[in-house]
Amino acid sequence: MLPYPDISPEIVRIGPLSIRWYGLMYLVGFISSYLIVKREIHRRGLRVEKDFLENLYFYLILGLLIGARLGYIIFYNLPYYLENPLEIFAIWRGGMSFHGGLIGVILAIWFFTRAKKFDFFTLTDMLVLTAPIGLGLGRIGNFINGELYGRITDVPWAMIFPDGGPLPRHPSQLYEATLEGVALFLILWFLKDKFSRSGIVSSLFLILYGIFRFVIEFFREPDLQVGYILEVFTMGQILCITMIVIGVALFIYRTKK
Repeated sequence: MLPYPDISPEIVRIGPLSIRWYGLMYLVGFISSYLIVKREIHRRGLRVEKDFLENLYFYLILGLLIGARLGYIIFYNLPYYLENPLEIFAIWRGGMSFHGGLIGVILAIWFFTRAKKFDFFTLTDMLVLTAPIGLGLGRIGNFINGELYGRITDVPWAMIFPDGGPLPRHPSQLYEATLEGVALFLILWFLKDKFSRSGIVSSLFLILYGIFRFVIEFFREPDLQVGYILEVFTMGQILCITMIVIGVALFIYRTKK
């Protein structure tokens, strides 16, 4: 068993305000995404207006936050929020869903590209290259916070998390950071120039993330209020199956178009 590292979730606190590792991870993720997409636009010779990227990331952040919050409410804890509607706005207490955030981002990109008359899939292909950076860093933030830990296990690298009870658990956040972050980024980066049609890289992101997350969910503790579906699958796995199916359908559509 490995000791859980004693890392404070707060980097620095000034009075009632604090800078946390989790927030810093997302900030670094967005900055990295911005710089990579800017590089890709110039590399591909795409002509965009002056404030294109700044406006894009405003919509992306808005779509991500709203989608992630609503996704958590709908997918993971709807009965509670129907009884306590004011809690919907208490985002400082946690409760965000990747799949909800993904839906919010897709809608934001759709509205943005329609307004700017820019090809939807050309933009999503560039953005999905950067998504694994934020995903990987976000999971490291989860690990530092001691949240979203894994199931009880006796593997040599198991850890006892502060809020996970007395028994050792899988450090599933690090599994996700490795697969959904590092591995997914390297694969997509290698494939980004292999296809002439837009949308194929986006479909591969949906498929590969769905597969990686589906597998890791077997090591991750399911949400207490949801538990298991059909006594086998977690809500995350059900959503990943949907994601994989959509990714495969998009891959077929874009390759045959």
